[in-house]
Amino acid sequence: MANENMAFTGIGNMAGPMARNILKKGYGSKVFDISWRSMEDAIAAGASAASSAQAAARDVEVGITMLPSGIHVREIYL
Repeated sequence: MANENMAFTGIGNMAGPMARNILKKGYGSKVFDISWRSMEDAIAAGASAASSAQAAARDVEVGITMLPSGIHVREIYL
């Protein structure tokens, strides 16, 4: 697999398919979600599991967050 140059935090209904499409194109990806079940499909497709949002964002070119509400976004970025 290519270098892990993308990270997805919040890997549910929207980001899950996005991550799988990125992986199909040969890009590497790290994923994190508070629910392990949400990450399973992306991991099966070749993504690496990150232990935290911070770990997912480390050493990547692009970070994508798909979170349920503003409070969750604030927690990640602040």
